[in-house]
Amino acid sequence: MTWSTHGTGSFDPGELGAVGQRCVIEEGVLIFNAAHVFLGDDVYIGHRTILKGDTRGELRIEDGAWIGQECYFQSAGGITIGRRAGIGPRVMVITSTHAESAPPACIIDAPLKFAAVEIGAGSDIGIGAILLPGSQVGEGAQIGAGSVVSGAIEPGSIAVGAPAHVVRMRGERR
Repeated sequence: MTWSTHGTGSFDPGELGAVGQRCVIEEGVLIFNAAHVFLGDDVYIGHRTILKGDTRGELRIEDGAWIGQECYFQSAGGITIGRRAGIGPRVMVITSTHAESAPPACIIDAPLKFAAVEIGAGSDIGIGAILLPGSQVGEGAQIGAGSVVSGAIEPGSIAVGAPAHVVRMRGERR
């Protein structure tokens, strides 16, 4: 296999698919395939975050969303981050994986499978969480720090762990 570069990630805001008013993109942010990255109004993108737009799936960050430092979003399968969602530092969102193949085939040579990730409006993703392909975080849900989401998390719930599971609804007492 012959590898090729993905480029430097340097971008001009005019290259983005859309960039809303009053967006803050901190120093050190890298954006690849910028034409496939769409930012609403009042979006904040923290230092050293990597946004990997892709021709196969768009990365959409809606109005008022806050993205912490050193996050990594790979949008080949598509990513939507809802209005006023908060994403903690070092969160990773992945939308593709290699299909399973039998040995002795190299896993890296297996075809890719894609699945969109959706993060609902008003939700919060804790520091260091990982959202795997096909994850759906419902509106107003909270994902605990370091959790690994691999399916649907219902709106208004609090989910923790690896794999993430709902422990209670927001506002409920233990």
